[in-house]
Amino acid sequence: MREVINFSSYWRSTTFSSTVEPTIYLLAFGFGFGSLVATVGGFPYVEFVGTGTVATAVLFSSAFPAMFGTLVKQQYQRTYDAILAAPVDTEELVTAEALWIAARAGTYGCVPMVVAMAFGLDPSWGMLAVPPIAMIAGFGWAGFGITIASKMNSFENFSYVISAVLTPLFLVAGTFFPLDELPEWAQALAWLNPLYHLVELVRHAVFGWEFPLDLAHLGIVILFGLVTWRLAVAGMTRKLIT
Repeated sequence: MREVINFSSYWRSTTFSSTVEPTIYLLAFGFGFGSLVATVGGFPYVEFVGTGTVATAVLFSSAFPAMFGTLVKQQYQRTYDAILAAPVDTEELVTAEALWIAARAGTYGCVPMVVAMAFGLDPSWGMLAVPPIAMIAGFGWAGFGITIASKMNSFENFSYVISAVLTPLFLVAGTFFPLDELPEWAQALAWLNPLYHLVELVRHAVFGWEFPLDLAHLGIVILFGLVTWRLAVAGMTRKLIT
């Protein structure tokens, strides 16, 4: 409830950053490379990128707010100390935080897909599954961000995570190019990338499901969320209680 009330004071700037940046990626890559590459995997390149950029929007609107927002509320505003003075434990606090961020990610993540529809992407019934898929993935990335924040003491330390973890995962998730032509070892490593599974789920939801492969993708995304959630709870418990 606190987050909802607080969000009403800054939703414009958050919405702007969470939707415009992925949309710029879509327009730049979709029409930039799209002028050189007409189709990828049988789809117009702008549609290929438009569906893949959904994962980028989810990442930007979940992992980053979780990292920076958690550190601010824990170390500078002391918001969590105030909340824990009430009959609330760390697990409830972290879970509520992650769910709130996931709900926002599920909403903002659909923006690039809507933009792609304006440039020719045909609507499909499978698109209705994209918001809940994005929300599930957003929960995992929120847990990841909270976990990282529980280990860091300054904003500068986030640069290591952004440069060494998030950026490589973002570039090899299959968002801007298919991974089929990469070496087999790189394709195998992609299965360790939660962002790759989100890209595949969104793309298949829009263009056509591929069962049982998509069940495996969904299972890994859910597992990622459960693991990062428990790590976030444990990390914040050590940070706030012990």
